[in-house]
Amino acid sequence: MTLDPIPRRGFVLGGFALGTGLRALAQGAAGAWPERPIRIVVAGTAGAGGDIFARLISAPLQATLGQPVVVEPKPGANGLIACDTVAKANGDGYTLLFAPSSAILINPVILDKMPYDPKKDLVPITQVGAAGILLVANPNAGFRDLAGMVAHAKAHPGKLAYGSWGTGSSGHLVMEGIKAHYGLDMPHVPYKTLTGEIADLIGNNISVGFTDIASPIPHIRAGKLVALGTSGSQRWPATRDVPSLTEQGYRFDADGWYAVFAPAGTPRAIVDRLNEEINRLQATDEMRRKIEAQNMVVPPGRSAQRFAEAILADAAIWQGLAKTAELKGK
Repeated sequence: MTLDPIPRRGFVLGGFALGTGLRALAQGAAGAWPERPIRIVVAGTAGAGGDIFARLISAPLQATLGQPVVVEPKPGANGLIACDTVAKANGDGYTLLFAPSSAILINPVILDKMPYDPKKDLVPITQVGAAGILLVANPNAGFRDLAGMVAHAKAHPGKLAYGSWGTGSSGHLVMEGIKAHYGLDMPHVPYKTLTGEIADLIGNNISVGFTDIASPIPHIRAGKLVALGTSGSQRWPATRDVPSLTEQGYRFDADGWYAVFAPAGTPRAIVDRLNEEINRLQATDEMRRKIEAQNMVVPPGRSAQRFAEAILADAAIWQGLAKTAELKGK
């Protein structure tokens, strides 16, 4: 498909992983890999959604591969720090990236300068989970759904600030789309970490915000937060009683995801084996239950190349939201 570039920044994901995979193939088969521990660098905070899902797959993957699989959270800059770390690592199959779709799709669109080139430096392996994001509020906010939030924001222009886990995060862009759709004046409060945002929501330092799909679930069940709506193509397993944004009048059907990536130069044999093993793990009943308990669903099993093509389709949606938000390069 053809994607219209955003002026000045362009769109750097076209051809993602295709040339890289062919170059890697020339390096030969994976041989005896793995022969030592594998590190998974998580683009997110310890205890947040990405860390939870990386650990869900790390234990069974460790058993399958016969080597320790170490999960290392590395938060900051909407995943840019973790992505850069892996992009600059050796392509030997021993350093992998676990990142949310926002870190992969949005940073190249909104930033004038990137410390790495996603087109050349990261190889998609496979998708892990699929879901939307959660719009949540403190119980004292006085509203319980999207319509209530919109009415409150219109009645108090410029007073209802909202949080997200960073400028350019998917939560930031979706809320900016909502603001444009309804003509709202709501200041944005970007947090360095998702856990920091959730702590301030619980503490009522901010009244409303977008979070990932999994992290707030215990707080919602405990009555410390209220779920107003979810983005994505459906209602999600742990929030079946929460209407989607589309059901509430703001159409946003794009699903978010987590995914595993490798540095450029990683042998195709290793990429394909990881793809097959992780897809197989997700297809088991046990893993399906664990993923659904975290409010996501198992994605369709796809080859690494098919997943790279799906990334391009998702990127077009986020390009449009970035234009709506009029984000400037940072």
